[in-house]
Amino acid sequence: MSTTISDYIKAQQPRSAKAKASNTVSVFYRNLEEELDARRADHSLVTLHTREDHTVDFSSNDFLSLASTGLLRMAFFDELARHPNFQLGSTGSRLLDGNNHYIETVERELAEFHGAEAAIIVNSGYEGNGAIFSAIPRPGDVVVYDELIHASVHDGLKECLALTRLSFRHNDVDSFYETLLEVRDSQPQIRQGERSVIISVESVYSMDGDVCPLRELVDAAKEIFPAGNAVFVIDEAHSTGVQGPKGAGLVNALGLEKEIAIRMHTFGKALASTGAVILANDTIRTMLINHARSIIYTTAPSFPMLAGIRAAYTLLKSGMTQPAQDRVQLLVRHFFKHMLSKPIWNKAKEMGVLSIPLSEDWESKDHLTQIIPVWTRQKYNYFLVFHLHFNGFAAYPIDFPVVPKGTSRVRLVFHAANTEAEVEGLAQCIAAWAEEMVDIEESGKGVRIPTAARQAYSVVAAEEVKNGAAANGDKNGEKFDVVVGKGVGNGVSSGIPVSVGNGNGANGFH
Repeated sequence: MSTTISDYIKAQQPRSAKAKASNTVSVFYRNLEEELDARRADHSLVTLHTREDHTVDFSSNDFLSLASTGLLRMAFFDELARHPNFQLGSTGSRLLDGNNHYIETVERELAEFHGAEAAIIVNSGYEGNGAIFSAIPRPGDVVVYDELIHASVHDGLKECLALTRLSFRHNDVDSFYETLLEVRDSQPQIRQGERSVIISVESVYSMDGDVCPLRELVDAAKEIFPAGNAVFVIDEAHSTGVQGPKGAGLVNALGLEKEIAIRMHTFGKALASTGAVILANDTIRTMLINHARSIIYTTAPSFPMLAGIRAAYTLLKSGMTQPAQDRVQLLVRHFFKHMLSKPIWNKAKEMGVLSIPLSEDWESKDHLTQIIPVWTRQKYNYFLVFHLHFNGFAAYPIDFPVVPKGTSRVRLVFHAANTEAEVEGLAQCIAAWAEEMVDIEESGKGVRIPTAARQAYSVVAAEEVKNGAAANGDKNGEKFDVVVGKGVGNGVSSGIPVSVGNGNGANGFH
């Protein structure tokens, strides 16, 4: 039994009744346990986990394997050696004592690498999006965003002075066009060129793995707003290091550096560091320094953090990461080739047991992203994760509110250090699970659940007996009765949710 699964299931046991019965637990903690029990009741309490050593990583954001191979560590130590007398802490905010020549040098280097006028480094991508959307839009502006934009953008919009915010269908150029027409026709100041439309998109969407049709969106915006008052903000978190020349990102790949007002690149994924950088012109940088509370009221990045970022970019600029960038492409293609050649693939897809939208026409695509979601029936994604973990593969289910309801999936991430044999084993493991699910559905026996899930649920039963919960009779077992087939979805309450979104179906990971 996977420790990750076992620990998760044990954490779902209710605790508020025990807290109420105790004279030593204050009402403050009892009320919190009641709230947590609301999640435990349907087995959706989020728990932290660590990847077990015996599992193969198809989950982390270490796309280029800079963290796992130690390549970045060596570059980091080299950077530290060049500055032997470095000061560990930054000692203050950027506006007070936290600014220094080193951070300004790194920012100039990043701006030059990405072809931007200016840059400002922040402590995280979440902080970066919050800074942008709380500080940049002005009263009377309108924010237009892809419906699957990251949760941090939504949180930034809570402090935004632009009160009109409109979404368009994900990666849908026609919907985008119609939304801009609606803005133009309903907002006189924008139509007259006195206010701006600020458009928020991502280069690669973290839960869907698809790429923004950026050039088409830019062309549409220019057509509708020829005065140039429609500007783009793009989150390049999942394209940094893996897309574009030397991993510079989608904007650089398309040559749209002059067309995009604000870009944000993060360093905690392919670059195996931490923090993020906002790329823009001097006007926007000055606005952020003066109006972004998440920059004004926080400690500046420390030297070790900056040294890690600089070390990563040293690898990018030298071309040392290009083989890893190319290898990710090779492995994703290898996965599609083997997965789609499995005898069960077409039947399972036709029955709706699973699908991989990004596999459509994969052979004709110049670039494939490293994020490959496997879509399943509602709650089947938990079954698939149980099966993967029991067979030594680390991947996790994604469900509402991280993604919209009815779009359950398992998010697979491919890394440069994965081997062809591991990829083939992953494809075979998914195919074996699909065969079992197809067999269950065709058998017509509604209460059957797959082998790995039965093993996981046995832990629940054992835990309930251990805690005396079995005294409640058969009710404790009823929650695990599953009707497998087209009506599935409401019968299974167990899973391993690994994050929470913002409650509106927006992407909740970064």
